Amino acid sequence: MNIITSAFPQRRMRRMRKHEFSRRLMSENQLTVNDLIYPMFILEGEQRVEKVASMPGVERLSIDLLLKEAAELVELGIPLIALFPVTPADKKSLMAEEAYNPDGLVQRAVRELKKAFPQLGVMTDVALDPFTTHGQDGIIDDTGYILNDITTDILVKQALSHAEAGADIVAPSDMMDGRIGEIRKALEAAGHVNTQIMAYSAKYSSNYYGPFRDAVGSAGNLKGGNKHSYQMDPANSDEALHEVALDIQEGADMVMVKPGMPYLDIVHRVKTELAVPTFAYQVSGEYAMHMAAIQNGWLAEKAIVMESLLCFKRAGADGILTYFAKTAAQWLKEDK
Repeated sequence: MNIITSAFPQRRMRRMRKHEFSRRLMSENQLTVNDLIYPMFILEGEQRVEKVASMPGVERLSIDLLLKEAAELVELGIPLIALFPVTPADKKSLMAEEAYNPDGLVQRAVRELKKAFPQLGVMTDVALDPFTTHGQDGIIDDTGYILNDITTDILVKQALSHAEAGADIVAPSDMMDGRIGEIRKALEAAGHVNTQIMAYSAKYSSNYYGPFRDAVGSAGNLKGGNKHSYQMDPANSDEALHEVALDIQEGADMVMVKPGMPYLDIVHRVKTELAVPTFAYQVSGEYAMHMAAIQNGWLAEKAIVMESLLCFKRAGADGILTYFAKTAAQWLKEDK
């Protein structure tokens, strides 16, 4: 980057900041509703709503209420939602069979959403942690180690069941090696050539996920365990680029960096060095911290939320998964 050599007062940097019109004209990044992806938690039953205690304002919804919420999201112009299921305990197992049940919760929700709102993009999570009795993202051996290739076989079945239900995007978030290539191969063979893959390529083994695990009901099963053997070490940056490059080579259309704000350097590196469609997830822990400060009156809600989302755009994110998506879309609409 070349910096123009100039001196004060010939160049006053504040001159362009004095008026709103000039601040608007030179704004380098802007947030629009097109940047927002709304993660939603779904559960079995009808007319059911459950609050997530560690995520104020976030609720688990049954499919009928999900459809009512989707109507509002379409009206706001949100392009894509991401579904995460709450699996009843009696449907969890060591081999996660419920993950690829054609009549499972996610599969039914996708069918209903696409029937009612074909214009709304629907993305599904491809991972086994909501379906295993131990809360890990894969099949374990006697020592508790995740078996990569057996897990991948089940992830392929899961992804296919989502595509067959009508999912626009399948999003493997499990971090197994080679699963993108196997899923892409299976989608092609089954005729789902336009089903997109958003790979969670740089998913870190982070402590920011705690409230999410509460929301999907896997925290109790995990029982203090960790995911260090398959999710990335927060100390590493170069490794993320290798993960992204592999997933793109195997057939991913888009890649995800997760968590978000503490990892904006990774977002920036992926976007600038690999120039691929890059997304980031403002995860549950980030949301919970913001909400705690907002509810205590320590931070101004709209100002801090919109600033946080704009930071993702500045770092290079093409879009953001955020629990603030609906609220942010409402603010953007009001500000037009």
